[in-house]
Amino acid sequence: QVQLVESGGGLVQAGGSLRLSCAASGRTFSSLAMGWFRQAPGKEREFVAAISWSYGNTYYTDSVKGRFTISGDNAKNTVHLQMNSLKPEDTAVYYCAASTIVVVPTTPGQYTYWGQGTQVTVSS
Repeated sequence: QVQLVESGGGLVQAGGSLRLSCAASGRTFSSLAMGWFRQAPGKEREFVAAISWSYGNTYYTDSVKGRFTISGDNAKNTVHLQMNSLKPEDTAVYYCAASTIVVVPTTPGQYTYWGQGTQVTVSS
């Protein structure tokens, strides 16, 4: 069984920074990409960022471009999300995910494994 475990969430003031991390454990697997999603109360799960191991590229939703940076280690199936200049609208539960089926996955259905989520709260 594969487990993804997120860490690094918390409470921060607007304009502050947080760094999320995600590590895989359990059964060994090879991912094509890893990414981050977020879900605010009453809203659908939203794509935030992804890193494609195959292409070596990163992808972001428009609202976080220039503020968030995704990075990771393909061999270890770990991924990080550096979040700067945080805004109250960034408040959500953040989930990391790994895809074994799509090279550039940007929707939830394109991911194979999911973490349990970590809360990020940005106060104004």
